[in-house]
Amino acid sequence: MAGRLRAPTGRYAGKTAQERQTERRRRFLDAALQMFGDTPGYRSTTVAALSEAAGLSTRQFYEEFRTLEDVLAALHLQVNDWAEAAALGALADAEGLPLAERASAIFRAYAANVTADPRRIRLTFVEIIGVSDRLEEQRLARRSRWVNLICTEAEAAVVRGEAAPRDYQLAATAFIGSVNGLLHDWSAGWVDATLDEAVDELVRMLLGILRPAGWQPPGGGHAKDADEVAEGS
Repeated sequence: MAGRLRAPTGRYAGKTAQERQTERRRRFLDAALQMFGDTPGYRSTTVAALSEAAGLSTRQFYEEFRTLEDVLAALHLQVNDWAEAAALGALADAEGLPLAERASAIFRAYAANVTADPRRIRLTFVEIIGVSDRLEEQRLARRSRWVNLICTEAEAAVVRGEAAPRDYQLAATAFIGSVNGLLHDWSAGWVDATLDEAVDELVRMLLGILRPAGWQPPGGGHAKDADEVAEGS
């Protein structure tokens, strides 16, 4: 019985088969970021149009993906990975700083990454909504990672005596919804503020969650707030 065709493994034009496959996938995702995140949008894009924009054939498309939804799913994960890497990098750089300064550094890095390209915001906050149960599950799973990051940082702050002890799951979920909504509206031009002002507001909201009215750090110390961080920056 004849076996299945195997992908070529030799070098061609100085590149291995794996290198060529990686490049094709990158070209499809680059083209998808433009078409899904700008014009015409995910729902008006066809496989033929995406392949043409990538400078590849539809045959090559189906060698990499099954459907356009697979492309959208991969691109959504990629955009989230970029933002997460930026936030985690800022978190590492802010190691040892007071809570307010750490929060400010993290959200400035996240906001700068997400808003650097309006196509990322449209793809993450608009195009992926309502596509399918599968993508909704993926979107919520990635949002859950951001919620878990907030909870982890909040719990560490509690241990350090910088935040009030409580269960932060619900508050972190509400806060991440505020982050997404504000950055989307800012990108769309619906918020009359600079990006720094928007981030400062988010940091104030987070510190208000971590340090509710009337709470004092153990020992009666002074907790540095977002306004003081902004003034010192």
